[in-house]
Amino acid sequence: MALEKSNNYSAADIEILEGLAGVRKRPAMYIGSTNSTGLHHLVWEIIDNAVDEALNGYGDKITITIHKDGSVSVLDEGRGIPVDIHKQTGMPAVQLIFSTLHSGGKFSSKVYASSAGLHGVGSSVTNALSEYCDITVFKSGSIHHLRFENGGKLAIPLEVLGSTKKHGTLVRFKPDSKIFSTTNFQFEIISNHIQESAFLLKGVTFALTDERNGEKVEFCYKEGIKEYVSNLCKEKSQLGEVLTFSGEEDTIKIDIAMQYCSRDYGEYIYSYANNVRTKDGGTHESGFRSGITKAVNDYAEENQLLKGKIKLEGTDIREGLTAVISLKIPEQKLEYEGQTKQKLGTPEALTIVSNFVYNNFSYYLNENKEFAVNLIKKCIDAQNARVAARKAKDEIRNTKRAKSEMILSDKLTPCQSKDYDKNELFIVEGESAGGTARKGRNNLHQAILPLRGKPLNTDSVSTEKMLKNEEFATIVNTIGAGFGEDFKADNSHYGKVIIMTDADTDGAHIQTLLLTFFYNYMKPLILKGKLFVAMPPLYRVSKEVNHKLVYRYAWDEADLEKAKKEIGAGYRISRYKGLGEMDANQLWESTMDPSQRQLCKVTIEDPVSAAREISILMGNDTVIRRQWVEENVNFNEVDSFIDEVK
Repeated sequence: MALEKSNNYSAADIEILEGLAGVRKRPAMYIGSTNSTGLHHLVWEIIDNAVDEALNGYGDKITITIHKDGSVSVLDEGRGIPVDIHKQTGMPAVQLIFSTLHSGGKFSSKVYASSAGLHGVGSSVTNALSEYCDITVFKSGSIHHLRFENGGKLAIPLEVLGSTKKHGTLVRFKPDSKIFSTTNFQFEIISNHIQESAFLLKGVTFALTDERNGEKVEFCYKEGIKEYVSNLCKEKSQLGEVLTFSGEEDTIKIDIAMQYCSRDYGEYIYSYANNVRTKDGGTHESGFRSGITKAVNDYAEENQLLKGKIKLEGTDIREGLTAVISLKIPEQKLEYEGQTKQKLGTPEALTIVSNFVYNNFSYYLNENKEFAVNLIKKCIDAQNARVAARKAKDEIRNTKRAKSEMILSDKLTPCQSKDYDKNELFIVEGESAGGTARKGRNNLHQAILPLRGKPLNTDSVSTEKMLKNEEFATIVNTIGAGFGEDFKADNSHYGKVIIMTDADTDGAHIQTLLLTFFYNYMKPLILKGKLFVAMPPLYRVSKEVNHKLVYRYAWDEADLEKAKKEIGAGYRISRYKGLGEMDANQLWESTMDPSQRQLCKVTIEDPVSAAREISILMGNDTVIRRQWVEENVNFNEVDSFIDEVK
């Protein structure tokens, strides 16, 4: 069917989407996607409003409830959204806020000294993408209520239901199933999000209840981000205590917590501006890094601890460091780079944070000599390892030398295409499965790298040792985008890197070791959505019909029952215990064929849980690790792993 085209383009062709229609037309512009991530973003928008009240000193408890009908409610103890008439529009302020984009009190410093939002679109976007949105305001001794339905259409105008002594706002909404691919809220995702908020809002209680199964959780941290860092580092060998520095410079409030871990080679810095995670860093992170680098180098030189060595680089000093940086910035000074609020651009933050960190950390080093000496020793060890790693990195960059001198696996089977975005690298458990994958693959776009045994645990070895490992040296060389701070995801030779292991405990262990490597050395690959885990089936149900084999694959028990019914009586069940039990055709059509396979996209939804789980799984405490695996891993239930299905 051909589309009718016209060469005429005039004012008559301009379409105006009234009210919230534009949000429903292009929801991804406002919430990023219409999958599970976008669904939960609706909750964050309402929680952010409650957080802004608490952030400015109004209320110390926020209650979130997942209801049986699939709706979510958020109750705060703030001042209550204004209900009086807005003079310019003639409508109640609460109605205006929930039905009009770019409206709200966050544009005025008189209402909010600091807030998470810049654009005033949160509440209205949640309303626009919901089947219903019910708002109750407890204010000035009265209970005020209004309701929207069918994507933001006013169903019940503002009314007074009675009197009350309470104050605050209750918002309950149900996502529109016509908009979202899933409307199933996940308790763990919301729980992780509010725990992060609780760390940042010292003394504020966040309570979450799931009426669907009775699950409950409550978070309140009297020491704030000090407990955040302690939580992140509790599975590690700590070097000294958790340090905290708080203060205010030129109307910008600074709150920093940090701790070194003695046998840790990573750097974990989590930064926030007005309680919003700045995933891409910004001026506050740059200031923190420069301040800590100068403080350590000055102390080392003044106390003659470098022993003739050159100054330490920032990476040497930050190795094994976990830090949380939280700034509260007045609205008139709050700037971000780009369209998303993921990189702080406030210029003053650079100098203010740098000087603040330098002064406070320098004082601490001078007052705690034993810690300072041990830290400098750790930094010098990191410097030595960095020099050795740089030499190894130069070898990788020199392709001819790499082939002749580096220990690279000779098992890599490259693909033929140079169209990197379409290419896929399968990292396969075992040479047997690797051989099968080679026979069944698409030669043009799929490369195969079989693993020999289990990879190194990169959470407990130096970069130099990692690069001397055959498997990881080959992965770094094959992906071709560098590693560590130099890694550039856009330079990757593969649009997808796919981990393909057996669905058993050994396979899960190998997955974890590989995921740890990518988390530590190629994190942008994860953030760009290029890292996946393959989902091989557990069963094949088959029978012969008219001299022809008919079969269905099954990924869990529910799939198995469905496959039995589809095949009918007389079926035969094959249980796959590993990839090696499939022939090339079976592996292709069930696990590698882009038109039929199931892939789990690896994402980092929450920094607290991600860092903690890496520490648990890669740490030395086998009891804690075994307990976590038993509680979280079900090898017969694929759905719990699937984030994105292809």
